[in-house]
Amino acid sequence: MSSPALPHAFPHMQAAVDIVGSSPHPSNKIAATLVCVDGQAISRTNAWPPAIAERLGIEVRIGNSSGTIHAETACILEAPGPTEGAALFVTDPPCPNCVKNMAEAGITRLYIDHKGFDKDFSQRRGGDFRAMSLKVAEKAGISVSIVYRKDQRIETLLERAEGYTPAEENPILIEAVNDSPPMGLKEWRDKPFASALATDAQSRTFLMIAEAHPVIGYTSQTLENPEGKYSFILEPVNRLIMGAARRGLRIDPAQLYSSRTPTARELINMAGSNLDKIQIGNLHDSRDAHGLDALRILTDAGILKIS
Repeated sequence: MSSPALPHAFPHMQAAVDIVGSSPHPSNKIAATLVCVDGQAISRTNAWPPAIAERLGIEVRIGNSSGTIHAETACILEAPGPTEGAALFVTDPPCPNCVKNMAEAGITRLYIDHKGFDKDFSQRRGGDFRAMSLKVAEKAGISVSIVYRKDQRIETLLERAEGYTPAEENPILIEAVNDSPPMGLKEWRDKPFASALATDAQSRTFLMIAEAHPVIGYTSQTLENPEGKYSFILEPVNRLIMGAARRGLRIDPAQLYSSRTPTARELINMAGSNLDKIQIGNLHDSRDAHGLDALRILTDAGILKIS
């Protein structure tokens, strides 16, 4: 199915293509451009956060994860404005984790360069895109299109139905912090959760609280069994990071709390967000042992401090 080219769609995709060669990844170079609803745009490649690259190098595994921030997620972490309703232009088909982040960050349109489907990495990992990335996008109401720059043509893979509202189980709780004390955390003590203080462009402060939940578009009743290494669940710290980006908020590094040790990928995304401190309720508990390993690696290297 073909659809008319949106204004500036091709230049935004070209902006990602133009920088993809600057990715520091030795074999799998990817770039993306995020465009906010107000027209502000940012382009990024997949890369290692500077602290990880400088202190650990690019070959060290951190828990069960590489130390890279994927291009799509890097754009969200560094977005120039709220990502609610934004569009992402990517040189390659995104992995399920990046599409989960897009859903939580409120991205509504995804454009993929057609040449990305012919790359070796996509050929080897294309099953994840078809089996899970597209499923998450469909449930979350993210329209997905393929961009043919030379032909100035856009082919629609998924179209968000008009008026569609994706299911969202356990939305992030957000409360403005004025002179009165913010809401208590008592009700969260029996479940893994994370909380943070964040500020907006007007320097107003908000308390954010999130627990792990099915990625937006799914509920506990509609959740599917994953076919590979990825999960349909989004963990609490990742939810706070993506939820803050969605609303144009900046998390205070000194005011981030997790009831248990975050996963390896959450900790790496923290590094990519310049969040170098965290309070942890139970240092010996995590979703899996990889989170504990990642925490040790990052704290031993001085990349992350536990307060």
